[in-house]
Amino acid sequence: MPFRLSILRGPHEGVSRRELRIRIEAMMHVRQIDNDEVSFLLTDDIQIHKLNLKYRGFDKPTDVLAFALSEGEFGGVATGLLGDVVVSVPTARRQAREARRPLVSELTMLLAHGLLHLLGYDHQTLKEDRVMRKETERLCEAAEAAASPARGPTRKAPARTKKRK
Repeated sequence: MPFRLSILRGPHEGVSRRELRIRIEAMMHVRQIDNDEVSFLLTDDIQIHKLNLKYRGFDKPTDVLAFALSEGEFGGVATGLLGDVVVSVPTARRQAREARRPLVSELTMLLAHGLLHLLGYDHQTLKEDRVMRKETERLCEAAEAAASPARGPTRKAPARTKKRK
């Protein structure tokens, strides 16, 4: 599964590149994205603010931006490239705090949300929003399961025996 995870303008406390890579790989596996390349970028509010202003016309930071290479004037040219997902770690941190959940869970949700935008999902209507939320939840569950320690059958410790003399 070809993807690139870049973390800029950090370090970002509580962000584990290894764990996020495991989560992204699980989400791409669930969506059967085997050959298309995706770039994931974690950055700060300053950089995402600039991108949000330049490409969407909103003069403020946001949590996630997705740039699908299948859209726009040259959309048909970008075969094998899905696009870029950009996430603001400081915004994700604030949202995680407000929702009282771990930062990694918020980041996972934002990465999933961005990935789904690259795949053509949207949330302009109530129906689209329901479908996208359900698929985001499915991807997050797969990511959480992949990142959790293996939970095999519990094994009892062998019973202690008394030594005979």
